[in-house]
Amino acid sequence: MPILWLILLVLALGLIGFVLGRSRALSNAGGDIRQLHSLPSYYGSNVLLATLIPGLAVLLLWLIAQPMVIHGQISSMIPESAYTDAGSLNLVMSDVKRVAEGLDIAVQEGALSVEQARDIRTEFTDIRARLGEVGVALGSNVEAYVLKAAQRYRVMNAVGHWIMTGAVLAAALAGFAYALMRTNKDYRARNQVEKVLLGLLIGAASLAVLTTVGIVLSLIFNTIEFFKLYPAMDFFFGTTWSPSFGGGSELGILPLFWGTFYVSLIALVVAVPIGLFAAVYLSEYAGPKVRAIAKPLLEVLAGIPTIVYGLFALLTVGPLLMNVFGEDGGLGWMQGGRSVMTAGLVMGVMLIPFVSSLSDDIINAVPQAMRDGSLGLGATKSETVKQVVLPAALPGIVGAILLAASRAIGETMIVVLGAGAAARLSMNPFEAMTTVTTRIVSQLTGDADFASAEALVAFALGMTLFVITLGLNILALVIVRKYREQYD
Repeated sequence: MPILWLILLVLALGLIGFVLGRSRALSNAGGDIRQLHSLPSYYGSNVLLATLIPGLAVLLLWLIAQPMVIHGQISSMIPESAYTDAGSLNLVMSDVKRVAEGLDIAVQEGALSVEQARDIRTEFTDIRARLGEVGVALGSNVEAYVLKAAQRYRVMNAVGHWIMTGAVLAAALAGFAYALMRTNKDYRARNQVEKVLLGLLIGAASLAVLTTVGIVLSLIFNTIEFFKLYPAMDFFFGTTWSPSFGGGSELGILPLFWGTFYVSLIALVVAVPIGLFAAVYLSEYAGPKVRAIAKPLLEVLAGIPTIVYGLFALLTVGPLLMNVFGEDGGLGWMQGGRSVMTAGLVMGVMLIPFVSSLSDDIINAVPQAMRDGSLGLGATKSETVKQVVLPAALPGIVGAILLAASRAIGETMIVVLGAGAAARLSMNPFEAMTTVTTRIVSQLTGDADFASAEALVAFALGMTLFVITLGLNILALVIVRKYREQYD
């Protein structure tokens, strides 16, 4: 049974439990709702949760554990001569899974029978050509041990899937029956439902925290491995970025950090004035009808995918700047459409809604009494905005700008398409440069050897970027919290 159908079946069982639990409670109370401890919906919800939580928990744990168990069993079938380390073993296992999936597709489309897929051999059949007939492309000929492992993989995966289906349904039915048996007019269903929901909320919060901890630990461990292979002083203070997987790499972060800082600075120069002026207009001058239209339209910019902004920088903004600042324009400052200025301008447009929306909310949070007092003393509208509203909202506005800065520092696609890939220390904003995020992508693209400094440097770059953005976010939150404590 497909996983989606299994989930729908458990959900249907839970809905049936909701109806039966509610009906059983009312029946036990003789149809008088006043005799119930809780509202009827709580009794139904109790049975619903008792059905869904065990069933879906077993499903989730099984989906995590089964691939690990199968991987361990199948990897033991791969001869040691076929791989040299864990990385190459994973490549072999990916071939095994690809062949197993191809055999499944061939059986589904009728190109192979179940018996043929189970008994087929490389000695008598060209597996690559046979699977190619059903649209499964393989990079190389299939070795005998890969085919044997793939056939075993199919068997274990199918058996595990059927056992999973039985286990999930058994857990759901057990919860269904247990909760329904306990349902009566005196059962504290509301307390139980609220306790379960509280546990789910705590679990969701804990999952978010643990995910963050896992990300940080993975960065830390790999960064430590990098610094065992490459000197930290050369990394943090080196002025040359020249990775070479053949050896002799120079991995200084300063050119990357300078490019990141330069692009982010130009973006903020564009986004902060426009976003702040837009926020002042929307909050202080625009009427309700204009605000209801303009604010959502402005926030549409935040929903545009960054790859679209990157294409806009590459195809539109870059050529426009070349017409003005390039050799054709007479100034000769730009040698190509990709430059810090190109990426910075487009990124600034992307950041406008971040600054404007946050600043608008902060300005609106300034007490109306402060405005009324200023106007009552004879100040004009513009004087009130400049001398009362903006100073009062300044801590929150600074926090919004810092949040936008951390967003700019972590941007990738706009920089990849708009700023180029040259790592250099230059003050010319019309030259191509690169940033930390683009180099992380570059170092982890392709067949990277994770035992080499050239691949592990991506984690050191990520850790450095994480610390910088974390510092900016903490600073922004401290400023915003101080503002809220003052005016809430």
